[in-house]
Amino acid sequence: MKRIWLSAISIGAVLSPAISGADSSLGAGVWANYRYVLDDNRDDETFGDVADEALIIYADGAADETDEGWSYSAELRIGPGSFTDTANNSTGDTFALHKAWVGFALTPAHQLIVGKSQVPFAWKTVNFWPGDGLQAGYGDQMDVGVKLVSATPIGYQLAYFHADDWGETSTDTVDDNGHWGSSTTYRKVQTVVGNVDWPLTEHQTLSLSVQAGRLQALVPMMEQAVDGRHHALALHYHGKFDAFYVKAEFIDTQRELPDTYLASEPALPREIANQRAGFELGYERGPWFWYLDAHAALPDTAGSTTDTVYSYSPGVSYDYGPGWIYVEYLGQTGFVDRNGQVGEGDFDAVYLSMDFYL
Repeated sequence: MKRIWLSAISIGAVLSPAISGADSSLGAGVWANYRYVLDDNRDDETFGDVADEALIIYADGAADETDEGWSYSAELRIGPGSFTDTANNSTGDTFALHKAWVGFALTPAHQLIVGKSQVPFAWKTVNFWPGDGLQAGYGDQMDVGVKLVSATPIGYQLAYFHADDWGETSTDTVDDNGHWGSSTTYRKVQTVVGNVDWPLTEHQTLSLSVQAGRLQALVPMMEQAVDGRHHALALHYHGKFDAFYVKAEFIDTQRELPDTYLASEPALPREIANQRAGFELGYERGPWFWYLDAHAALPDTAGSTTDTVYSYSPGVSYDYGPGWIYVEYLGQTGFVDRNGQVGEGDFDAVYLSMDFYL
């Protein structure tokens, strides 16, 4: 699995200075994807498309001497399949730094990370091409700031993220884009995040995540005031039972849109609120991995007439050696837009993808 594999590298680089020296590594990978959309017989004549190609370059490492205590991790994605939004990223093109951070060991169990890194909030889905489902802005977040990571028995992370991407107007966080305004509306800034992990047993953990911050208006020719706000809370569970694992979460979100943006879009509500619930199941046997991500989004915005919407993404991956082959399905009865509002709309698609890493 691409996501879990790359994340494992990052976690190892964070903690390795406190344990032992580690060698630096530089590598690359390629992925591409076949998609067949089932809605409205859209792909009946074309039989879908093969696209979303990308080249991934990554670097990970740590100091050879344990008393030096530094580490780093970076990932550059190049190509249409980079999961970046050219209209709202810092490059204006189909390449982006998914992450780039430097870590400093403060103690054997504490690490300070500076740069663009994982936001310690809830958990991200295993499904790669179907994406983050209805987590939509609260799953696989990569923001720019500083973060303290603790590897103590009751683990915790504290972070301040100045913005959700590089630059002055970018709202693109690569895998989790499209849910925090846009370069012409508003962006997420000055966000404080915290997460605590309580081990219930050796293989079960209960966690609490919170975040709160501000929203900066980016409407052209209007004042770029930082007068919007957002906050969210997530309660989540992780359990592993032999070859099986399970995750569950409940997320409560609220967003108060900036005044300047509301002046340009008077039909929008000032306050947007909803709840998300989700679970993930996984089973691993040899090179095979079966999984299911499922989510629900419950609108709680005043005046909303949208019912609860759902998404589900079953899939299977096969580790053939240098990479993985995936077969995944996505079914949704709704979506979450750039303002965090829940809407109704059916979408069904099948994905067949392949990657390899050097």
